[in-house]
Amino acid sequence: MKTKITTGTESFDWLLEGGYEKEVITTVYGPAGSGKTNLCLLCASAIQEKKVIYIDTEGSFSLSRFRQITDNVEEKLEHIIIFKPTTFQEQKQAFQELKKINHANTAIIIVDSIAMLYRLEMGQTKNVYEVNRQLGMQLSLLTEIARKNNIPILLTNQVYKDFEDKDKINIVGGDLLKYQSKCLIELQIQPDGTRKAIIKKHRSIEENKSILFKIVNLGFELVEEEDEETNTSF
Repeated sequence: MKTKITTGTESFDWLLEGGYEKEVITTVYGPAGSGKTNLCLLCASAIQEKKVIYIDTEGSFSLSRFRQITDNVEEKLEHIIIFKPTTFQEQKQAFQELKKINHANTAIIIVDSIAMLYRLEMGQTKNVYEVNRQLGMQLSLLTEIARKNNIPILLTNQVYKDFEDKDKINIVGGDLLKYQSKCLIELQIQPDGTRKAIIKKHRSIEENKSILFKIVNLGFELVEEEDEETNTSF
């Protein structure tokens, strides 16, 4: 039985030694434009036959971008179920609905992003404890779905800089996301415009394993660190 599913790009499959692990949450975090949504779309486009459940909290699912990276677009779209919650409460309801679904034919659940509606809710309430409690419950629910149904959960997350240490990058949701995620991947935008993906947490892969890549029309293009003249598309 396969324990991983493809990321949709050979470079990230290499980074993760086969792809996203089943039964656990993988969280990819980084600044805007670092490649988070592209990674979600690439994974969704690579799934064959089974269903992809795609929860789009930011309105980032771009059909035009999906067409760029995907063959047999209409056929692939038939296998994607998209939820578009617009409030933190609707996000909670979407996850509760997922628990009721028979996932025998589900390949992966993608949430892009877990942070958007949480941040909006935090900005509208004085009860920070309750919002964090709700986020924790949502993450526990996703973990339960992943484990019971032997499927991977892919989350994207936003980041912010520490006011005291401007070189430090924090992920939205902090320890809640770090604890519930068995795999953490940080995406960085380099000064030359390339992106870097770094494993920050994994059950079996060494921390700080990384790749350099560019975002191109067909997806990602690996950049060799020692010889950038030799690039390979993935």
